[in-house]
Amino acid sequence: MRFPALRPLLAAVLLLASSCSVFHKRAKGPAPVTEAAAAPAAAPTPVTAARDLADAMATVLKLTPEQTGRIRTVLNGTVEQVNAARAQHPAQSPELAAALKRINVTSQTQLQQIMGPAKYRDFKAKQAQVQAEMARP
Repeated sequence: MRFPALRPLLAAVLLLASSCSVFHKRAKGPAPVTEAAAAPAAAPTPVTAARDLADAMATVLKLTPEQTGRIRTVLNGTVEQVNAARAQHPAQSPELAAALKRINVTSQTQLQQIMGPAKYRDFKAKQAQVQAEMARP
């Protein structure tokens, strides 16, 4: 990866771009309660991650420069919204989960409108390839 410090950002952006499957899991029972120190607040995601993801998507999906620019704009906005939600809500809170889910749905809808249905299906099918492209030096 070009910037090893961007790994958490990459994970956050890819989580947003992958329909947040974490939120679709159903718990079989209440989580065990443990006493632990408060987790440190997540560092804000740098906007460069959105640029890197847009570039990787352009390479793998063969997007036009116009599509790439519009996707970069959507991803930058998504990163800003995620950072704002993280600053506003405590980590692991239902409010943060709901905010991230709302942001993800909006972002996915915008990406689908930009790419069109066929290219969006291709994107969903090639997400692992996009992730590998981002990891290339």
